[in-house]
Amino acid sequence: MSRLDPKRRRPRLLASAAALAFLASGGVGVGVLSAPPFAHAAALPTGDLQTQNLPSFGPLVDRVKPAVVSVRVKIEDDASGDSESSNDLDNLPPELRKFFQRFGDGGGRPEQHQMLGLASGFFISADGYVVTNNHVVEHADNVTVTMSDGKTLDAKVIGTDQKTDLALLKVTEPGDYPFVSFSKQEPRVGDWVVAIGNPYGLGGTVTAGIISAEGRDIGEGPYDSFLQIDAPINKGNSGGPAFNLQGQVIGVNTAIYSPSGGSVGLGFAIPAAMAMNVIDALEHGGVVQRGYLGVMIQTVSQGIADGMGLKSTSGALVDQTESNTPAAQAGLQSGDVITKLNGQPVKDAGDLTRRVAALKPGEKAEIAYMRNGEEKTTSVTLAGQKAEQTAKTEPPSNDGGGLLLGVQLAPARRVGAGDQGVAIVNVDPNGIAASKGLSDGDVILEVAGKPVSRPEEVRAGIAAAKQDGKKAVVMKVKTSDGTHFVAFEFPNT
Repeated sequence: MSRLDPKRRRPRLLASAAALAFLASGGVGVGVLSAPPFAHAAALPTGDLQTQNLPSFGPLVDRVKPAVVSVRVKIEDDASGDSESSNDLDNLPPELRKFFQRFGDGGGRPEQHQMLGLASGFFISADGYVVTNNHVVEHADNVTVTMSDGKTLDAKVIGTDQKTDLALLKVTEPGDYPFVSFSKQEPRVGDWVVAIGNPYGLGGTVTAGIISAEGRDIGEGPYDSFLQIDAPINKGNSGGPAFNLQGQVIGVNTAIYSPSGGSVGLGFAIPAAMAMNVIDALEHGGVVQRGYLGVMIQTVSQGIADGMGLKSTSGALVDQTESNTPAAQAGLQSGDVITKLNGQPVKDAGDLTRRVAALKPGEKAEIAYMRNGEEKTTSVTLAGQKAEQTAKTEPPSNDGGGLLLGVQLAPARRVGAGDQGVAIVNVDPNGIAASKGLSDGDVILEVAGKPVSRPEEVRAGIAAAKQDGKKAVVMKVKTSDGTHFVAFEFPNT
């Protein structure tokens, strides 16, 4: 029986009323109350809630809801056996479910060789273009959209972009459809947001909340910069719009943080500014072209900043410059810290990745960078992106520890680990190097910016960095994942 069942609540409420009446009349129990302590309590105000300055989203919803649709996809098993539209995900152990749950669930298995998924989308033009998520339709064999009045329309996929998880559809039936527009104004943390979608296949549902954070990187793709909203959203809301109070779309609902798959108040939406650029590219050619620089980069941690003598952790540290790329032609080198792009400060590696990708192939860009404590500038002409992402972003180093690295070293040539550097041939599992992810076979290429080829050069580089007053020593290390920088802090600094 529901805990809200009135049959269960009535006896308790009656008993409470009797007790209040007993006390109010000066009844005797354990003691006598000469006057009830709440005798002069003011009555609660009544009337229209609008008089209390609380917002009503009714007019907004009436205006924009006709443009929001549910998206239904039919998928053949052999084309998408691992699709998240399958309810088989619910049968997996919790530890095997994806940390960030998608919303595409909601369908069942009407036939042995087909699966159905339900999600959301919205019209952005009167002639029937619809925005939704890539993961909703990427394996679809058939797509239909259902309007708020119940009318169902066939749709075709115009283009998709996996890196931002956006897709553009177009209904095949000509018509004059209700549509909404993207907001051209950046939203602020604390602004009201209204989400409309198709949670669990229930049909158009409205929830409201605020933008609780911006610029969130949740590890979903190379260009993560999500709006975090607390308007409750669930599976099936994927691809649906998040509106501001002017009825403009400020984001496309894409992911939730939820171990259970239901809303816990943390939802993530693709910002309108990013969505507009991608959707426009998909409409005019079906492909998103992104600028390509040609560097492997990582975020500057505090330890790396201390070790390199940098004033802050802002910027993106170049791990490696790919040959025959714009970066190589512009003279960028491993160890450079890119601090500005086109005159604007670079916050971190992710910021540089997104901003370079937002530029078009063939565009020129001005780059400011730090090398050996000096600021330099260079001009690059970006190429078309040919790798999976513009720049690989490595996680920041774990900068605890000190000088006792807990490793045994040997010249790389002597142990067959290459022609350059000093190889790590044994690692203490409880040592500092192990805590930073270093392992047997990794090769130290540089210490404090100087190439090393012998173990004694590693030790000398550490000693020199400490003598120079550095708080940490930075080493360039080649591992199975590529080349990157690791900072080791000196103790008692």
